[in-house]
This record gives sequence, C-alpha cells and structure tokens, in this order.
Amino acid sequence: NFSGFDIAGVIMENANMSGSIFKDTIMSKAWAVGANLKGADFSNAIADRVVFNKANLEGAIFTNAVLSESSFKDANLKDTDFSDVYIGDFALRNICKNPTLGGENPTTGNPTRESLGC
Repeated sequence: NFSGFDIAGVIMENANMSGSIFKDTIMSKAWAVGANLKGADFSNAIADRVVFNKANLEGAIFTNAVLSESSFKDANLKDTDFSDVYIGDFALRNICKNPTLGGENPTTGNPTRESLGC
C-alpha cells in the first residue's frame, strides 16, 4: 500500500505491482515501462509525466488522478477507469487510439472509453 506517499521518480520497469494501492500518491516522472499494474488503484494520485508504456493496467482505477503528459503507448487499458482524470488534449488523443481501450471496470462499473471521454 503506497497511499499518500511521495514516490516521485520511482523506477518500476517490469515490476509486478498488480493490485497495489496508490491512492493520493505523488508519483510524478515515474518510469513504469512494462510494469504489471493490473487492478492497481491510482485514485486521486498525481501521476503526471509517468511513462506507462507497455504496462498492464487492466482493471486499474485512475479516478480523479492527474495524468498530464503521461504516456500509455502500447499499454493494456482494458477495463481501466479514467473517471474525472486530468490528462490534457494531446495525451487524450493518443490514448483514445489504444486498441485495448474498452470494457468496464470490475470494481467501479464504469465503462473505460466513456470514462476517458473518447
């Protein structure tokens, strides 16, 4: 449980962090390439400029998180909840092109594409 911690700049490349709780966590400029973050909860997190490329974020929750300038290239976004996130227009356009962006979050019940505004 990383809730409320400041882990800015953390390197989680290829780490298995499935089911981890990052509520209210500051993780600016983190490197999470290829990380397994399946079912992780990032509610209210400051996760700006994080590189989530090739990460498994299936079923993750980003409710009310700040994701400005974060990258999700080739990430698995199936069943991910992005309700009320701040992400920025450029990043949003790129994420909406992700072929895995779909489904419904099993915890919150929110549909993935709609929660992001695609």
